Amino acid sequence: MKVTLAALIATHLSATAAGYLVADKWPGGTPAKPSGYIQFDTSKVLATTVESLREENKLLVFSYKGTAKIRTQRINLWIFRGVQELSVPAVVNYYVNLSELSLADVSYNEKAKIVTVRLPRVTVGDIAFQPENATTTNGGFLTWSETQVDALRKINYANARRAMIAQAQQSGLLNAAKRQATSNITSLFEIPLRIAGQPDVKVIAAISL
Repeated sequence: MKVTLAALIATHLSATAAGYLVADKWPGGTPAKPSGYIQFDTSKVLATTVESLREENKLLVFSYKGTAKIRTQRINLWIFRGVQELSVPAVVNYYVNLSELSLADVSYNEKAKIVTVRLPRVTVGDIAFQPENATTTNGGFLTWSETQVDALRKINYANARRAMIAQAQQSGLLNAAKRQATSNITSLFEIPLRIAGQPDVKVIAAISL
């Protein structure tokens, strides 16, 4: 994902560079001879970067793999009991919705040469269970019935989803996702600035509260 975005932005700027080279001629028709980096207007570079990032919509910034361990019991007629224990791994992805990013979220202090980017919030994606790696233990009279086993399984997976959501909302994981998001976006703004001959411009990205 990161490479794709960077390549997209670089391609965008390469096309712009070609336009600059074709258009940048002296009145007499003799091509101008640029020295060193080709200098681009910083605001145009930032606008192109924002446009390219917005086209990506959701940017995957972090993934967490955990395990939910659930135990469910059902009792019928006060005497017939069924118990099922489930241990199932799952992957939770964290995203930044870049379609919410706009130029209003990007500011440039020309004197200090600092670009500040205010990012949308990190959001938690759906839970991707790995049932092929799950272990299930059934016990009790009711688990002789496949219907009861299926009913227990549905309850366990519903509870497992809630357990994984709770795990994914832990502050340590959310902070790790935020750090990775700011690091990714910082790089994705720095790359086109470097390509555009702005190696001394610093990018600071921060997550919205």
